[in-house]
Amino acid sequence: MTVVGGAVINLALVVLLAPLFDGVIRKLKALIHSRKGPPITQPYIDIFKLLAKEDLQPGGGVLFRAAPVVSLAAILVAAMLTPMGSAPPLGVGGDAIVWIYILSLAAVAVMLGAFASGNPFAYAGAGREMMMLLSVEPIALLAILTGVVKAKTLLLGGILDWQLANGPSVSMVVAGIAFFLALQANVGRLPFDIVEAESEVAGGPFIEYSGPRLALCKLAFYIRQMVFAFALVSLFAPWPAVPSYPLSLLISLLKVLVVLVLVGLIDSVVPRLRIDQSMTYMSRVLFVALGAVAFALIGV
Repeated sequence: MTVVGGAVINLALVVLLAPLFDGVIRKLKALIHSRKGPPITQPYIDIFKLLAKEDLQPGGGVLFRAAPVVSLAAILVAAMLTPMGSAPPLGVGGDAIVWIYILSLAAVAVMLGAFASGNPFAYAGAGREMMMLLSVEPIALLAILTGVVKAKTLLLGGILDWQLANGPSVSMVVAGIAFFLALQANVGRLPFDIVEAESEVAGGPFIEYSGPRLALCKLAFYIRQMVFAFALVSLFAPWPAVPSYPLSLLISLLKVLVVLVLVGLIDSVVPRLRIDQSMTYMSRVLFVALGAVAFALIGV
């Protein structure tokens, strides 16, 4: 498969399927709460409806206007760096580090847009985003670093190939657990939807966005969920090894759906944590991730 072909497939997957998977999560939450809930196509309806709305702006300047575009673009680049049934199409030297950096850039863009809006609720949400970013990103970095140590490569595709060739190891299992324990925070789901908590900061960084730019923010949120789920199943649970790319992709999609269903279950039954409680939780998960790196360094 060519680089361009692989990139197009990855982009098509996340853009077309990410809203559907979010719709499945919404439907699951409704069933758990004994509600009928919206159809699973509701995220598509929301996006198209917002694209047709007027784009109102608070006068935040170019930074406010550019933030949703930069955030979505960064997440799309991360999607092209993420293994989805095979090695990532844009795999380059050091892409394990670049992947973390690009996803952090998406979060930073959201923060800058919020600060440019001039809204106090957006300020509060951006501050929370900053604290969550500083506590969550090291966990993802250490989990992936465990794979780097084991596979002796900075390529995400190399980590995937090593996992398929060598099978589970103690260090990678522990790293996968740490990555999963931080997943709710990485995708902004309860109990860590602190950044845009509707009942506290009224949407936080996104309070001033409307119309097409809000649609971009929502699409970025949907795709971010799918990218992190793909990273979890591809780097820490890529088995079984399948020679056929279409079959491998189908198996990966099913595993991603299972992961997102688990995310939805947790989101449905767990209350929101305070920011200090979230920091305490993340500090404990950080020790799990550090343990994974330590295990990798001693060869287990």
